[in-house]
Amino acid sequence: MQIKLIAIGKTDNKQLQSLIEDYQKRLGFYIKFQLEIIPDLKKIKHLSEAQQKEKEGELILSKTQTSDTLILLDENGKQMDSIAFSNYLQKHLNSGIKQIIFVIGGPYGFSDGVYKRANGKLGLSKMTFSHQMIRLFFVEQLYRGFTILKNEPYHHR
Repeated sequence: MQIKLIAIGKTDNKQLQSLIEDYQKRLGFYIKFQLEIIPDLKKIKHLSEAQQKEKEGELILSKTQTSDTLILLDENGKQMDSIAFSNYLQKHLNSGIKQIIFVIGGPYGFSDGVYKRANGKLGLSKMTFSHQMIRLFFVEQLYRGFTILKNEPYHHR
């Protein structure tokens, strides 16, 4: 299985980007992982929130195949602790799927089409974080999840 994280817009904070890259590298010891950035939409001044979500949704869906499991990182998604998340990862590893894609949407969330295509939703917190911070938090949690599955000491530092 491989894991892909799709996010809208680049990370413009160099320190955050460096931390994200560090966890991406660490994840490589456990699983094939890819972070795919969809560039911010251009000329959005004249687009409504719904139109912006629709255009972003089309771009997100263009990056998926029907065989992919698509999980949205959504404020209304199921929340779990790190151990439960590691078990969630193990369940997907055992299922035989080829690729699981996690998605961080744009500033207004996801289009109806993306919600319809999704196989599930995960919430990382009831708090609101910047989309750039969520990338770091999520790749760290992925790494933590794999260290838990391998019974490595990272989780208990």
